Formats: sequence, C-alpha cells, structure tokens
Amino acid sequence: MIFKTLFSALIIMFSISFINAQQIKSLSEMAFSPEGVLFAGDKVSGAIHAFDLSSETRSTEKFEINAYNIDAQVAAVLGTAPANSKINDMVVHPKSGEVYISVTRGHGLDAIPALIKVDANSQLQVVDLSKIQSTSQTLNKLPDGSQKFVARGTMAPPTIKELEKAKLPMRTLSIMDIQYHKGEVFVAGITNENFCSALRRMPYPFNGKESISNIEMFHIAHDEYETRAPIRSFVIKNIDGKDQMVAAYTCSPLVLIPIDELKAGAKVKARTLGDMGNGQPIEMVAFSMQGNDMIFATSNSRTPRIIPLAGLNNAKVYTRDDFERGGKLDMGILPVGPMGKPVMFTGSALHVDLLNPMQFATIRRDPETGSMDLETVSIFFPNKLNNVMAEMDFPQYVKEHKDDKKK
Repeated sequence: MIFKTLFSALIIMFSISFINAQQIKSLSEMAFSPEGVLFAGDKVSGAIHAFDLSSETRSTEKFEINAYNIDAQVAAVLGTAPANSKINDMVVHPKSGEVYISVTRGHGLDAIPALIKVDANSQLQVVDLSKIQSTSQTLNKLPDGSQKFVARGTMAPPTIKELEKAKLPMRTLSIMDIQYHKGEVFVAGITNENFCSALRRMPYPFNGKESISNIEMFHIAHDEYETRAPIRSFVIKNIDGKDQMVAAYTCSPLVLIPIDELKAGAKVKARTLGDMGNGQPIEMVAFSMQGNDMIFATSNSRTPRIIPLAGLNNAKVYTRDDFERGGKLDMGILPVGPMGKPVMFTGSALHVDLLNPMQFATIRRDPETGSMDLETVSIFFPNKLNNVMAEMDFPQYVKEHKDDKKK
C-alpha cells in the first residue's frame, strides 16, 4: 500500500511541475480564468501552462486598444521580420482589460515562443515569463512528431501549399482551444488513438489528474459521422438547464456536448444542432447584447456570425436521417439550424475576445491594405469606418443635418 501511494505521488510529480521560461517550447491557444490566471497550450512539449497574472489591475477605467500593423509591431519587439513571426492567439485580461498575444519567432516546431502584452496605451512589450509564478501539467496520449496528414488537391493535383499542409505533424492539432470553467481547464484537440477527436478536462490548481473523452459527431456538410477531426473552438454555457459545450468544427457544424458526459474513457456523441456553412472556425466568444446572451463566431472563410443562445435551447438535433445522401455546399441548404445571422465585419476576422461589456478586441486583416490590425470595435457594430464610404461622410450631409437640428 505504501509503495502504491509513493508510485502515485511520483506520477503526479512528473505530470505537474513548476516551470521556468526554458521549459516553454511553444505558446498557442490561450484562455483566462476570471481571477486572471492565463492558461496557454504548448503543443511541442505537450503541456498546458498556467501563468498567475491575477495581480494585474486596470490602469485606467475606459480605453480602446488600436495597434495597426500589429504583425510588424510584434516582429519589431521580437527583433525579426514580419515574415519570420506568427501570431497564434489573443485574449483579454479579465481585470486589466489589456491584451495578451501568444506568438512565435520563426516557423515550425523549432520556433521560439513569446508572450506579448498590449497595454491600455496600445504599446507592446514582451512579457518576462521567468518572473511570473507558473505551473504546468503534461498531457497524455499525444501524437508524436512522426504522424503526418494526407495530401489532398482541390479538385486537381495538390498545389505546393497543399503539399506543405500534408507535411504538418498531427501533433499540431493536439491543442485546438482552451477554456476555464468552474475550477477546471477544458482542452479540445486530438490524441494518438484512431478515434482521436478528444476533450480533456483537468482540475486547477493542477494535481496531475486528466480525464480524456473521445467525441463523435454527425457532420452535415460532409454527410458523415466523424471521430477524428477535432473541435476548433468552443464556449461553455448553460443550455437546456445544464452546462454544455457549444463547439464548432471545420466546415462548420455546431454541436452541444454536456459537461457531465465528459468522463475518463467515455465515447461521447455530440448533438449536432446545425451547420454554419463551409469554412474553418477560428474563435467563439460569449457576450451579452441588450440583455440577450450571444456567441460571436469567426471563420477563416466567411463573415462572423452572431448566434443567440436562446435558439440553442430545445433545438432540434440533426442526424443522417434528416438529409439526402451526399456532401452539402453553401449554394445548397447551408447554413442549417439556429445559426443566427452573419454580421457586417470589414476584413478578415482572425482573433477576437471581449474587451469590455460593450466592445470586442479583434485582430483582423484589412481588405484594402492587407495590414494586420489590432482594433477595438463595438459589439453592436463590429467595424471601423475607414473602409466604408457613405452618404454620411460628405460635408454637405453634415452641414444639412446641423442645420436641421437648429430648426
């Protein structure tokens, strides 16, 4: 009994550790706890790092963060060129309201990670991770670096870029999104198993325990039940009276997964509520507008959607029996289900988080200049007006309306 207890203690010691900056091999997807602990995925070392930033406070009450050519600014503070750096994720500190960006200097699994903070004055600084109290928990059943993907062409032989995609290690999908919920860290990604789409949950503070559930779902656009492609993005909300994951996959089904079904070794069938249309989801952010709970969902292939949570309660669950056989395209039936509405968003929405109850912080690609910009936008109108020329921009219009107000 004593040896068994000692062995268990050693297992926990190896799976949870206090870390230093040299142990961090990569920083990708991130999430904050309400208290200000930053969780960051490390796909190279196969771990989740937790950085205690709970002492951060708000320096000024109301501010916007607008940092244009953010990719060039990030490269500058890293001492390299924009083409040699990459922005991986962006989150907003729940207490300070300042933006944190995970980046890499270089490309591939050998790239050097860094954490950038953009303060209330829109100034960038590299965070010295060696000065932050932090812990780490390693993940089990991760793909090794030898497992690769299959080269597919788009109705033609694979292009150079499509061939490069196939060279990616499957390990790059091991951590796709992270959320903190009621004392636990939830991680979407894949394992090294054949049925590899998985959700992990672990208590925080870390204690070495990790529960892995495999996830199956019906994919409307693909007309298949799938067990490999991972969840790309998710939030946890109360739907139908219980805590559930609202999760999105590539091409882009939206599913519900009850939290209480995520148990070690469980094979869980997600409930498919609809499909947003072909594309790859990037971010899902929960927010409230005019007293209604919403989700702001972005994609690399389409304008963002606002999805009311009310429409997900008592929603129909789709199965293969609801459709004719065959893949589905946007020109056909998609989107399907209570997928809300697309909203005007100028440019390509890459990353988004809630800056405050009235505004989003976004990283977007400008459609005219191609610059990557970190901008604050309203939740009611998630845009800046620099790319829109309308009647209200003419001086005659302004004068006429001033004159009308005088009458």
